[in-house]
Amino acid sequence: MSQDFTRPGVPAGLPPGAEHEPLQPKSIFLVSYPKVIFLYPTLIAALMAGIYMLIAKDRLDPDTHMVAGVFMAVLTLNFIVFAFDFPRTTSLTVFFFLAAVAFGMLLLFRFNDQILPFLHRVLAAYQPWANATFYFSIAGVLTVVYLAVLINVQFDYWEVTPNELLHHHGILSNLERFASPSLKIDMEINDLFEYLLLRAGRLVLHPSNEPRAIVLENVMRIKSKEAQLTKMLGALQVQFRSGPG
Repeated sequence: MSQDFTRPGVPAGLPPGAEHEPLQPKSIFLVSYPKVIFLYPTLIAALMAGIYMLIAKDRLDPDTHMVAGVFMAVLTLNFIVFAFDFPRTTSLTVFFFLAAVAFGMLLLFRFNDQILPFLHRVLAAYQPWANATFYFSIAGVLTVVYLAVLINVQFDYWEVTPNELLHHHGILSNLERFASPSLKIDMEINDLFEYLLLRAGRLVLHPSNEPRAIVLENVMRIKSKEAQLTKMLGALQVQFRSGPG
């Protein structure tokens, strides 16, 4: 007489310990964002500077000059993220080293008028200032742009299911279908700044029977998405390779 050792609620035939593994998601959503999403540090800096100037009642003094200088530094760093790629840790280290040297030289010339008097006068005359309205205007414009981006991605995104790769796009929800069981995936982190800001990177999808690859730029939580996709595709490979006993 045979006995059934299947645990309650666990389907028969599963290997030991399989009941403890997390369930696979039915679908994985991939969204390609525009590069403007990396401007959120400027948005935060503008908002904080605007609040400070509102409290300070837009007075003109060394503290408000410093606030404007910090805002300009954050804005400059954001522009550098837009303009250049830092694909390796070495390049990022070199950038921070050069930035530290440049900042140190500026401070040296700013507070020592005997080294380069002309440069000292130029730096001493640089006293940036902006009122609260300016900072809040910058923050407001970026907020509107971000809201537009959030609305736009609702009509343009990719969905990976165990059987298909789906592209949802257009206001009328147009749909393109690709086979996903033989889907190949490449993950690329081309800019360490972008990865540090939003854990973002590039996903390259290679559907079967498609001559061109699908490139998704600025996918957030890139490593998490890649791990989910790899796990789903790996489970599919095991399922298709296993035959009747």
